[in-house]
Amino acid sequence: MNLLNFCFCIFFHIIISIQDVDKFSEIKSQTAQGRFPDILTEGQNLFHDTSGTPGYTVHIGFPLFFQGRKLLQCASDPLDLLRIIRLFKKKSLPDETPGGIHERDRRIRMTWQIWFACAAIVLAVVGLVKRYETRMVLLLAGFAMCIVGGDPMKAFQAFVKGMTNITLVPAICSAMGFAAVVTASKCDEHLVAAVAAPLKKLGGLLIPVTTLLTFAINIAIMSAAGTAATAGATFIPLLIRAGIRPAAAAAAVGGGTMAGLLLNPGCAHDIYVAKMANMDLMAFIAWAAPYVVGLVVIATLVNAVVGIFGFRDHKPSAEEMQGLNLGEKKEFKVSYLRAICPLVPLAVLMVAAIWFPKAGLDVVAAMLIGTLVIALVTLANPGELSKAFFKGMGSGYAQVIGLIVAAGVFTAGLQVTGAVGAFIEFLKSSNELARWGAALGPYLMAIGTGSGEAAIWAFNQAVTPHAVSFGMSPNSLGLLAIMAGQFGRTASPLAGSIIIVAGMAAANPVAVVKRLVPGMTVGVLVAALILV
Repeated sequence: MNLLNFCFCIFFHIIISIQDVDKFSEIKSQTAQGRFPDILTEGQNLFHDTSGTPGYTVHIGFPLFFQGRKLLQCASDPLDLLRIIRLFKKKSLPDETPGGIHERDRRIRMTWQIWFACAAIVLAVVGLVKRYETRMVLLLAGFAMCIVGGDPMKAFQAFVKGMTNITLVPAICSAMGFAAVVTASKCDEHLVAAVAAPLKKLGGLLIPVTTLLTFAINIAIMSAAGTAATAGATFIPLLIRAGIRPAAAAAAVGGGTMAGLLLNPGCAHDIYVAKMANMDLMAFIAWAAPYVVGLVVIATLVNAVVGIFGFRDHKPSAEEMQGLNLGEKKEFKVSYLRAICPLVPLAVLMVAAIWFPKAGLDVVAAMLIGTLVIALVTLANPGELSKAFFKGMGSGYAQVIGLIVAAGVFTAGLQVTGAVGAFIEFLKSSNELARWGAALGPYLMAIGTGSGEAAIWAFNQAVTPHAVSFGMSPNSLGLLAIMAGQFGRTASPLAGSIIIVAGMAAANPVAVVKRLVPGMTVGVLVAALILV
């Protein structure tokens, strides 16, 4: 096809979309009676079904995908396209009985609104890569798509719905409030110091064990950046003193921030997917735990092998060690009672779920109980802890709920333009498409932006509710998207947690992620194979 024909195809596609001149229902009625327009024949190379089953797929648009195959071949002459337009504008279709040809119902019609949505997605990704504010980018793109789709009120409705979500808002805000209390009381430092004690005796196993211990700490602290800052302050100097390359020491801690928060009942992603799958929150976490732990172990072992045998990270050069200012080793008396305080809410919910299922304890109650325990154990000023709790709640609403709201508006825009429907129809054609779309989409976007949150929320709000249509369960597809986003964020040099640990080790963030990408990539591929 020459350039002129290509331009004609695009132009006529826009005209068709704007005027809404398709007659799909009419064509379906005709074909059900064994009749089909004589112009729409395979001989003219306009519509060609490569699936092997007799029949024709009727579709106007450019391009077209059906069951993962490109079926529409643009006419060799633009005049053929004009003939099709004129045909579809007719009140009645010409009769033709080619032997009872059956039209397939699955098709994707690429309207100009969908093309606009595709452009908005690309621009949003570019904006995120350039480090523009995530919520602003998603909100602007979502509102623009709703306006173009002809339903601007949909954006406002999605905004309000996200702000007042009775399931997410109390749980997430209380969890973030508790996390702030843990930091204010310095219980997180005692937790890190307690788990760091055994590291001194591990020798060559320092790298993978540090990663797994950081993963365990991330369960309690939840924040990837907070975990990196707290664990890195203790672990990175310890590893470097033990003869581990600075970049490897940073990677060992940074890699541990990959997915530990998913085992905490305060995790927003868990709450959302559990509700969507009609599962009890603790039941969902119990189901997800073996997958999360198994995938983390696999990724950790791959990175350890790459670090030891590929980069020789246990044998640093003198130049690498020279000039490092590790500071003096500080004596820190660990209080094991304070160390276990961050784990109290998790313990409360597990005990309630197993032995007292009718007690009605939820995430909010567990976080408040955890805060009370910290106040009693530390004997800290209750007023200061109260201030920290509510400040954390406010931060949680601004950061986490704000992102959920923005992602909801973005998803609403995709729905109004028809992009979600088209994408879902595309995924329905094959489980493999849904599997790898959920895995590689959030993974690559997280690598490029340094945050997996936007990709995870957008996918799980727009696509995961339709998991049954792909022959999958919402909990498995939702967990796959979450794990992919978490792995991708961990493998990004733009991620806050990676930048923090790289700075602590005086290493280049790119050098750090070189040691993380192999394990994260293997992890997301294995997740795609075992989860759906």
